[in-house]
Amino acid sequence: MFLTQNPKLKAAAVSICGALFLAIIKLVVALLSGSMAVMASAIDSLLDILMSGVNFMAIRQAEQPPDQSHPFGHGKFETLATLFQALIITASGGWIIYEAVVRLSKNNQIENVDQGIGVLAFSAVVSWFIARNLSKVAKQTDSSALEADSLHFRMDIYSNLGLMAGLLLVRWFDIHWIDSALSILVASYILHEALQLIKRALTDILDHELPEEIQQQIHHIISTHEGPLAGYHGLRTRRAGSLKIMDFHLEVCKDMTVAEAHELTVALEKKIEREIPGSNVIIHIEPCTIDTCPGRENCEIDKSRTPSRFQNPEDIKL
Repeated sequence: MFLTQNPKLKAAAVSICGALFLAIIKLVVALLSGSMAVMASAIDSLLDILMSGVNFMAIRQAEQPPDQSHPFGHGKFETLATLFQALIITASGGWIIYEAVVRLSKNNQIENVDQGIGVLAFSAVVSWFIARNLSKVAKQTDSSALEADSLHFRMDIYSNLGLMAGLLLVRWFDIHWIDSALSILVASYILHEALQLIKRALTDILDHELPEEIQQQIHHIISTHEGPLAGYHGLRTRRAGSLKIMDFHLEVCKDMTVAEAHELTVALEKKIEREIPGSNVIIHIEPCTIDTCPGRENCEIDKSRTPSRFQNPEDIKL
């Protein structure tokens, strides 16, 4: 399953192996020491395995080409994986808070503190390498699922370091309640980050437009494209996983032939797809609507290298 040349699938596979390795070590130490901090970290690693596995399956499905039932591709499998991760993270954060409060009320003592400190320090280092790899591939492929996975491993780094500091205080000052108290703080941070993931996933599911910087990039590409373009309007954008779907109306000289207009739009589509990776572009051709048309031979638009009449980005949405 893990032998793949796809960078997204390879990164997801590495995160599964890393999470499995860390979960086994943490569970053993947590059971031996009785530390709620280490147990919380172990549960988090078990969830990492589940979520990385979901990521792997979702990304593999999302990479499938469009078919008759899914003409826009399968990119939203990644979005669903992101939402699933966020809900699982929320549940784990709530469980940690509940268990920590119970232990605080019972004033539980922990043993073998040094083992807990060692495993948390080791886990933070391993999580840093995994998060770094996931973040790098997520940026290269614009994968929301991998970015969510990277965020979870980055959270592991901070939580492990915080819990390690708590165990150090237990070791030095014999303050056992701080183990559960820090677990509550870490869980609160986990819940906050989970809400951000839920917000991002719902944004994609509800077809929110692409970020403003991408829309500005689209505007720049169209307005500087060589050819007899009178302008464009009606730009619509949305995201489906790593796929950026966009369509707009392109105004061209009304005297152009169908073949000429088609050649112009194909060149523009290829330019957008080349400069904005993961783009899926649909262009609707319309004739130029200038009231006093001077004719194709005298048209300044036809001779311009920067033809767009809509120089203000605010003009592109009608």
